[in-house]
Formats: sequence, structure tokens, C-alpha cells
Amino acid sequence: MSICFTRAFNTSMEVHIEVWAENIPDKRKVKSNEAYFTFVALNDLGKPEKVDELIPETDEEKKHYELAAERRKNRLIQSGKA
Repeated sequence: MSICFTRAFNTSMEVHIEVWAENIPDKRKVKSNEAYFTFVALNDLGKPEKVDELIPETDEEKKHYELAAERRKNRLIQSGKA
């Protein structure tokens, strides 16, 4: 499994997760699934809390970072919040 924090917004963070299956005798790996998850930071009272900014460094991180804004925009439109 690989986990990549793609972008932090005001109180939420998007995470990209890939899950791999491995055939150990053949030493082959196959991606079984992948998904983007959005988590909201909550304080002790269960209220949303600001998260620290995420600064991408590698080209791959920068790609995920830019596309995260588009995915967020689409989620907000689909939920009627934009």
C-alpha cells in the first residue's frame, strides 16, 4: 500500500491511497485499487479545525497537488456547496 498526502485545504486534507497485491513466488506486483480520501480535522469538541499547509516537493507531488484542487471543486459542485 502506498499513501500520498495530496493537498491540505482549510480544515481538510486529501489523501491518495494505492493498494497492491503481490505474487511472492513470481515477484510480481499488481495494483488492485486506488482511491482519494478526504479527511476533516476535528478539535476536541468535534468542530472542524485548521490544518497545516502541505507543500509539494517532487514532480509527482506537484501533479497530485494541482489536480486535488480540481477534484475538490467538483466535489463541492456535486454536493451543492459551490
